[in-house]
Amino acid sequence: MQFAKSAGWVFAGLMLVASGVYAQEVEQKARQLTEPESQQPAENEAREKPLRDAEALMKADRPADAYNLLEPLEFDRSGEVRFDYLIGIAALDSGKPDKATLAFERVLAVDPDYAGARLDMARAYYQLGDLPRAKTEFETVLKQNPSEAARVTIQKYLDNIAGQEAWKQTRISGYVEGMLGQDSNVNNAADQSSVTTGGIVTTLNSTNVEVADYYYGVAAGGEVNHSLNANWGLYAGADLRQRGNKTQKSFDTLSLDGRGGVTYDTGANRFRVGVLGEQHTLGSAHDLDTAGLNAEWRHAVGASNQLNVFGQYVQYRYVDAAMKLNDINQQAAGIGWLHVLGDAKSTLSGSLYYGMENDVGGRTDGANRFGGFRAGGQAALGERTKLFASAGGQVGNFNKVNPTISNQRTDRQYDLTLGANWYRDKLWTVRPQLTHFRNLSNVANYAYDRTDVSLTIRRNFK
Repeated sequence: MQFAKSAGWVFAGLMLVASGVYAQEVEQKARQLTEPESQQPAENEAREKPLRDAEALMKADRPADAYNLLEPLEFDRSGEVRFDYLIGIAALDSGKPDKATLAFERVLAVDPDYAGARLDMARAYYQLGDLPRAKTEFETVLKQNPSEAARVTIQKYLDNIAGQEAWKQTRISGYVEGMLGQDSNVNNAADQSSVTTGGIVTTLNSTNVEVADYYYGVAAGGEVNHSLNANWGLYAGADLRQRGNKTQKSFDTLSLDGRGGVTYDTGANRFRVGVLGEQHTLGSAHDLDTAGLNAEWRHAVGASNQLNVFGQYVQYRYVDAAMKLNDINQQAAGIGWLHVLGDAKSTLSGSLYYGMENDVGGRTDGANRFGGFRAGGQAALGERTKLFASAGGQVGNFNKVNPTISNQRTDRQYDLTLGANWYRDKLWTVRPQLTHFRNLSNVANYAYDRTDVSLTIRRNFK
C-alpha cells in the first residue's frame, strides 16, 4: 500500500514536470510563430513603399520619376508581377518602350491571361514601330473579352495600324552626306620606291609608291521597298559616291552602284535575293564595271539574337585593255551573328566568310582562295551618342607561281575601325572615324599600311 502511494506521488511529479516542459515548448513555438508575424508588417511595409510611391508619381503624371525610383530595384524584384507591371507602365509612359516590353514579357510569362499587361505590351510595340507584333497583341486582347472602353481603344489602334500598313506598302528612304579626311596612303601602295625580292632590286613606278593626301567626299543614295502582300516585297536602290583628293587627282574616285530584287518576310525569317552592279571611275577614266547576284537569310533567334547567312557572285571587268588581265569572277559565302544587349541600344556582332576569285583575264598570280572574319559592336554613351568598333582579317592564297619570288603569292589583310555616331536628332548624324589597314604579302610591292581619319555629316530622309 505504501509502495503504491509512493509510486502515485512519483507519477504525479513526472506528469507535472512533463506538463511544465510541454508548456515551455508550446510557449517557445508560439513565440516562433508570432515573432515573424510581428516583424512581417514592417518588412511588408518596406517592400510596399516604393510601389506605392511609384503609383503616386504615376498619378501625378511623373512616369520618368516613377521609373527612376523602381529601376534600381529591378534586379532583385524581377519576377514579381505587380513590380514588373508598374515598372513596365512607368517605362512605357516615359518614352522607354523597349524597356517596357521586357517588363511586360516577365509579367505574361507568369500570367499569360493578364489582359492589362498584354494591352500595354501592344502599346509598347506600337511605339517601337513594330506594327505586326502590336497588331498581334491587340487582337489577342480582343479575344479575352475586354471592357467596352478597352475594346474601343484597341480598335482605334488597329485602324491606325491598318492605315499605316497601307501607306507602308511603298516606302522610300534616302540620304546625303559629306566628309572631310586625311588618308596616309591614297593609292594602297608600298612605302618605298624600290623593293628587293630574291636578291633582285626593283624600282617601282611613282604611282605604286605610297602617297598621303587630304580629301573630301560626298555621297547620296536611296532605296524603295514595295510590299506585294504580307510576305512578299520588291526593293531597288542606288548610291552615288565621289571622293576628291587635294593634290593627288589621279586617284580621285567616282562610283555609281545599283541593286534590286525580291524579299520574303515571315517575321522571324527574312530572305532577300537580288542583282547588283557598279560603275567605277579612277581619276577621270572609267576603269571598272561589276555585276552579280546576292542572297541573304536573316533569322531572329528570340528577342535579342539574329542569325545571318549570306552569299554572292560578282564579275569584275576592267575597261582598260592593259588592265583586263585582272578580270575575275568572285564567289563568297558566310555566316554572321548579331546579339542585342540588355539595354537594347548596344550590340555585338561577328561573321565568318570564305570565297574564291577565279582568274578569267590571265592574272599573274592566278586564282585566289580567301577566307576571313569580322567582329564588332556598338555601345550607347548617353542618349545621343553611340561608340562603335570593328576589326577584320583575311587570308588570301593564290594558285600561280609569281615570277618575282618563284613562289605562290600569299596576302594577309587586317583592318581596325573606331568611331562614334552623334545624333543631333533622328535625321542628322555626325560621325568621326579612324580606320587602319594593313596588308602583308610575300610579294613586296603588294604590302602596305594605310590610316584614314575622317569626319562625316549625314542627313537621312524617310
